[in-house]
Amino acid sequence: MASESKLVTYAELKAHSTKESLYILLHEKVYDVTKFIDEHPGGDEVILAEAGRDATEAFEDVGHSDEARALLPDMLVGDFEKTDELKTKGPSSSSSPNSAVSAAVEQGSNMMYFVPLAMLGAYFAWRYYSSGSI
Repeated sequence: MASESKLVTYAELKAHSTKESLYILLHEKVYDVTKFIDEHPGGDEVILAEAGRDATEAFEDVGHSDEARALLPDMLVGDFEKTDELKTKGPSSSSSPNSAVSAAVEQGSNMMYFVPLAMLGAYFAWRYYSSGSI
């Protein structure tokens, strides 16, 4: 690749959002993942769902391996031109919608533990009282 990095606009990113030509935006850099889409372990739908927008959060949430990250430099197209049309998720960005979603997920994950434990407790109480052990 040349010493100067290409600057990719939002219009270019949107133009390459099909399976035949697919660019993905990760960490303010644009990657051409067209050749990789059929090999992606999660399937092509996962990548296509992030086309035309900042896929950084989705990429990091999955927890990709070092091997997956090692593939990225060969697919690099260039840096993303930051515009008002698309706000990238930089390392220090925090917004109220994201914090609201985070709080909802945290509350939901607490319920994932409480509900099964309550059901288990109810089952053992039912077994205890229905067996005539009183």
